[in-house]
Amino acid sequence: MEYWRHVGCFCYLCSHQLIVLHLAEQRWQCSVRCMSSAARRKRALRSAFQVLEQPLQPIHQHVYEANLRNSIACRNKYIELSEKVRKGGGENAIARHTQRNRKLMVRERLRLLLDDEDFLELSPFAGLGLPYGDIPSAGCLTGVGRINGLWCMFIANDATVKGGTAYPITVKKQLRAQEIAIQNRLPCVYLVDSGGAFLPLQSEIFPDKNQGGRTFYNEAIMSAMKIAQVSVVCGSCTAGGAYIPTMAEEAVMVHRIGTIFLGGPPLVKAATGEEVTAEDLGGARLHAEVSGCVDHFAWEEKEAYDYTRNIVSTLNFQLPEEEDEERKRKAEEQPLYSSEELLGLAPKSYNYSLDVISRLTDGSRFQEFKALYGTTLITGFAKIHGHLVGIVANDGELSYPATLKGSHFVQLCDQRDIPLLFLQNTAPTTALTLSTTQAEMNTNHLKAQGSMMSAVACASVPKITVVIGGCHGADSFAMCGRAFDPNFLFLWPNARVSITAPGHVEEEKKTQEEDKLNRRLKEESSAFFSSSRLWDDGVILPQDTRKVLRDCLDIIKQQQYQMSTEKLQPPLLRI
Repeated sequence: MEYWRHVGCFCYLCSHQLIVLHLAEQRWQCSVRCMSSAARRKRALRSAFQVLEQPLQPIHQHVYEANLRNSIACRNKYIELSEKVRKGGGENAIARHTQRNRKLMVRERLRLLLDDEDFLELSPFAGLGLPYGDIPSAGCLTGVGRINGLWCMFIANDATVKGGTAYPITVKKQLRAQEIAIQNRLPCVYLVDSGGAFLPLQSEIFPDKNQGGRTFYNEAIMSAMKIAQVSVVCGSCTAGGAYIPTMAEEAVMVHRIGTIFLGGPPLVKAATGEEVTAEDLGGARLHAEVSGCVDHFAWEEKEAYDYTRNIVSTLNFQLPEEEDEERKRKAEEQPLYSSEELLGLAPKSYNYSLDVISRLTDGSRFQEFKALYGTTLITGFAKIHGHLVGIVANDGELSYPATLKGSHFVQLCDQRDIPLLFLQNTAPTTALTLSTTQAEMNTNHLKAQGSMMSAVACASVPKITVVIGGCHGADSFAMCGRAFDPNFLFLWPNARVSITAPGHVEEEKKTQEEDKLNRRLKEESSAFFSSSRLWDDGVILPQDTRKVLRDCLDIIKQQQYQMSTEKLQPPLLRI
């Protein structure tokens, strides 16, 4: 009897414990959704990754020096183009914008909107050297910066560039910014100062799926996904541009300089003969008091950005305590080697590859995966500013065993929910088939390559790609090139992007056509040519890579702090 009494007591306790466990599970799920303070303070598992002892060797000095000379030339080009885009539309356009129209420059606006000037700017070289001329920064600044501690995407028209007119590259840049915002669940702030589409190029702006109208579609979809949309009308908002503030969840408008209308006073006079001022037709007072198109009336620009910061403070996020973040930053280990050494490690030639990983990771630590197999692809785990990442880096031709290894590692990271970092430097051209044996090897390689592409495409974890050298052929797809939708993709200034590297187009007899094609490849494969056409998210200097990766990983992680993301709801419709 004593035994059964104990058993009965035990059963009772078990059932009681099951109820308690069930309630505890419900509370745990609630705490995960709400991101409680206690949940945020959970520490990651301790790691003792091996330190990469890889100082520069004397035998590599000539390679390092050749790389360094090339990197300095590329850096000079980077500085030259940076100065060019910072001038916007030129001195006359700036004077007209600031003196006659009494408006702030776009970077001054960002200084008032953001917590600081330490923001991640995207594709600053977009729009340079295009067939229809130079459009510095594609006529708009996009990037991710902090507002009240919250990372937000901003899309800010620069009206000094062609009066804020939207060119095809402008639309492409805005859509890429929205795509990043959707992928990383970033609130989106639009600083609208636009004269609408550039009509001579309307066929490249208006009709297709991923052209002008997609901006408004994205606004609606983002709002339905609970990704906040805030618009500040700080200039002209004409034609298609008028829909951006009217589709945003909240809109702020500045007195006298902000206007919203489909057609301005000249069009009204041409159609009806009536003369009307821009302010009476679509000014801030009209839309705040009569139409209800905007929610907040600002007397001046500074007040508008104060309103916007206050709006962002109402978004339903719970961020980590600043003390916790500060403590985490202090605990981070710096790499053992200077980031400046990366200038000499940025490969000028695919044939010489030196260690980059030890200059990027915390404490130069790296836990390599399958170190002895498929050695032309380096895979393993590391931390970058405290974020655990899986690194996939080229170190030679992406061979059959290397591709199998890459597939395995990508799936492993996907299973463990670990973000992936691809350091891409692919082979300049595909291997030729000169024998039956080579044909068999190439066939196996092709199948393995397809497997790795599938693994990368289907991996649901965040992916960041940095092209540190070559980005050529099918290998670039397996290494998460642009077509494989990484969250962010950046190029070093020395990078080359083309289906085949310059100098590797060969025919049986050398012809003038071959020389012409190689010259064209050399021009069109440069990092700056790529970035001007928005094939990437920007060119970054090698020594800034670790900081850029930290910002990207912080941005990616922020979405877990949003209080509610589950319910898909209709977008907020304005009155």
